[in-house]
Amino acid sequence: MTVDFDKEISRNGTSSVKHDGRIAYFGVADVLPLWVADMDFASPEAVTRALQERAAHPVYGYTLYPESAYEALIAWLKKRHGWEVQREWIIMAPGVVPSLFASVMAFAKEGEGVIVQPPVYFPFFSAVTANRRQLIENPLRLAGDRYEIDFEHLEQCAAGSARLMLFCSPHNPVGRVWSKEELAELLRIARRYDIAILADEIHADLVYPGEKHIPLATLAEESDKVITTVAPSKTFNIPGLGLSCVIAPHAAHRHAIQQAFDTLHVGNTNPFSIAAFEAAYRGGEAWLDSLLAYLQDNHNFVCDYVARNLPAIKVIRSEGTYLLWLDCCNLGMSDVRLREFFVREAKVGMNPGTAFGKNGSGFMRLNIASPRHVLADALGRIKEALGRYR
Repeated sequence: MTVDFDKEISRNGTSSVKHDGRIAYFGVADVLPLWVADMDFASPEAVTRALQERAAHPVYGYTLYPESAYEALIAWLKKRHGWEVQREWIIMAPGVVPSLFASVMAFAKEGEGVIVQPPVYFPFFSAVTANRRQLIENPLRLAGDRYEIDFEHLEQCAAGSARLMLFCSPHNPVGRVWSKEELAELLRIARRYDIAILADEIHADLVYPGEKHIPLATLAEESDKVITTVAPSKTFNIPGLGLSCVIAPHAAHRHAIQQAFDTLHVGNTNPFSIAAFEAAYRGGEAWLDSLLAYLQDNHNFVCDYVARNLPAIKVIRSEGTYLLWLDCCNLGMSDVRLREFFVREAKVGMNPGTAFGKNGSGFMRLNIASPRHVLADALGRIKEALGRYR
């Protein structure tokens, strides 16, 4: 399939958080928006067609989850990831973030510990603190130009009050795709200390050539407490439709999660979310393969440009996701000044690293899921601004 990802699609005036939310977030409107983790590409034609067909029916009432939607997900996970998921393991959910909150409610009592691994997607923190659980941080360790899990420290964390771990795989924002050996060691520690793991695998389909995403659950033993969240939202650029899944092989774990959702009266979705969900998994594969090739080229383009033209900035190369983690520590700016520099002087809107935890200090997160000429414009602006700054 040939898809024109170079085509620029104006999202202004569509109530887009990424585009129309610039003034609220950055304080100015004239920044290139390379922050919120959605893509500036049209979703697969199969999704658009399914939404148009559903919209043609003029009644939009309460809607069941059809068995065909479950079948589409099960077939996708088997084909793309070799994971044999049973129908009864699946709970439909309104999004991965609500699933993080529900898992904290389900597997840790107030005051008990939940482990997170910063720098990490910021709802991982709020899911713990907003539910009055103890936040236990096991910071990832930057070894050269690649992040690793500090397993010695993780074991110390697990030996305390921890009851749950929120695990990001592939990792946002540092772009790691965890190896089989790393996942096995994670499971060993969790098994030893009887800790449940909620694996956020929303970026599972967005992995670059030479890397392989391994669903954590496929390595688990019968007694392990592994719950997984997946969604088509990042893969097919439909996050605004807000439908995901929780996959839990054990009935007791499913009951605990469902009970948390029921407490919040979370469950109903809309017919458009369901139509897009099924259509994406059934008809989006060729589109995704084209997307991955384009993202790989974008990734290489940014890395090469930065290496040649912006030596004070270091790119942490991603193994997965369409996000790049930029080490700006050598610019010698405070975090406040760093954000101001990119927004006010370079006119490029990125997420500040401190949003992902204190060890994100000195970093910025760049979303590369835009037409390449937009990225070229952004990098040129940064180069020019740094020239003035120096």
